[in-house]
Amino acid sequence: MTHIRSLLFIIYSLSFSYAVAQVDSLRIKLDSLLRDPLFETTQVGMMVYDLDADSVLFQYQARQLMRPASTMKLVTAITALDRLGGSYEYQTRIFYTGTIADSTLTGNLYCVGGFDPSLTTDDVAVIAESIRQAGITRIVGNIIGDKQMKEVLDYGEGWCWDDDNPMLIPLSIGRKDIFLTTLRKELERQGVNVADVRLGGDGVMPSGARHLSTYRHSIDVILNRMLKESDNFYAESMFYQTAASSGHRPAKASDARTLTKQLIKRLGLGDNPYRIADGSGLSLYNYISPELLVRLLRYAYSKTELIEHLLPALPIAGVDGTLKKRMTEGNACGNVLAKTGTLSGISSLAGYLTTADGRQLCFAIINQGVMRNKDGKDFQDRVCTALCE
Repeated sequence: MTHIRSLLFIIYSLSFSYAVAQVDSLRIKLDSLLRDPLFETTQVGMMVYDLDADSVLFQYQARQLMRPASTMKLVTAITALDRLGGSYEYQTRIFYTGTIADSTLTGNLYCVGGFDPSLTTDDVAVIAESIRQAGITRIVGNIIGDKQMKEVLDYGEGWCWDDDNPMLIPLSIGRKDIFLTTLRKELERQGVNVADVRLGGDGVMPSGARHLSTYRHSIDVILNRMLKESDNFYAESMFYQTAASSGHRPAKASDARTLTKQLIKRLGLGDNPYRIADGSGLSLYNYISPELLVRLLRYAYSKTELIEHLLPALPIAGVDGTLKKRMTEGNACGNVLAKTGTLSGISSLAGYLTTADGRQLCFAIINQGVMRNKDGKDFQDRVCTALCE
């Protein structure tokens, strides 16, 4: 028995020594990457966390406040999943007032926008069909859009005027304010008489209106495009879904900021002076740290109901989304699942990967002051490759 214990102790000691040597080797490699001439004129903050060992593997300037660019979408996604749940659905609802007699609606249709960014003309065709299936073949009255879900702000706080910014319309098709005209055309195409219909731009559904139908999209549909393709319109819609969960109508961006900061406080980083401006990362007013991104990634990883929705939506290195053309070879390919971020002077990357010996890591890297975004991306790719190997 003594010999067995001695043998086990030797094996444990060797394994421990090997693990320490591996970590030391990795740190040396990452330190060497930080000696790149790039950092004579630019800044970087980064943190790597071993999820299996529950410990920091490497960090450099991890608490520096930096502009996250589109890695801000991770903050938005994780806050929304935590607040709303993975079964949450975006809803576009149809109500009516007046009476339905002899297949004629004498009254108004109200289209209540839920800021679903994914609505298409095909979806409107389904909505029109639901109206016809309710027994309505003629409408005498108005079709009115209710956009009261969110505050009347077309753009986010701190967005640059010369960017190609999406207008934040809570009832739209393809980001355009054409829902009502499209619905009228589709009703007519399906045989509903709309000759006596007038379109109302912005209205408020009265309290006595009766529900006719609801069109739904899952939160996963929104998450996938929001993260894979880094879609700013989708991200802002999710920001306002979080805001709406406060119960305020119209929902305000300030509501989403408050709820985001509440989550940050629960995670133990509430004393840090982070600045949350928008949900997409377009704003120049956002200031967070690599430490915060890693803390949120750790939290999501620890919650099955969060990670099972977050992971499938992240871009995969060398495979799809905004990482399709990055890390196309070696152990990082198909292994790194991460959100990219790009603004003028900013390049960032944050997400998950698996090491060659099977350990699960999460990481965040923010490069700031890079005049060529390629320089930041190349550095991030080298870090991920070193971690995967």
